[in-house]
Amino acid sequence: METITQSPIKLTTGAIQELQRLRSEEGFDHSQYLRIGVKGGGCSGLSYILGFDARMEDDEVYEIEGIPVVMKKAHGMYLLGMEVDFAQGLNARGFTFSNPNASSSCGCGTSFAV
Repeated sequence: METITQSPIKLTTGAIQELQRLRSEEGFDHSQYLRIGVKGGGCSGLSYILGFDARMEDDEVYEIEGIPVVMKKAHGMYLLGMEVDFAQGLNARGFTFSNPNASSSCGCGTSFAV
């Protein structure tokens, strides 16, 4: 499997900093990749997947600011152009998703419809 240079998604500076912090924690398994994807479910029909995972045979591999990223090719049509950020505000703390392909999304911000 070859690394593809142009990632279909963007990680903001805040997301990159948080992911680098998580990867630097003691005991982190550096054989893991950041998995970004979608799955059926959630209040709007599809939910985002974001977490560290092993690379699978049918994954596309990207590198964003030194962070190895994997994604199923079929998920690209749902995620192309999406921006992942990390919010550290008083009202919310965590990863957020801004997806230009979503026709609607729910209040929780982790579920969307196309």
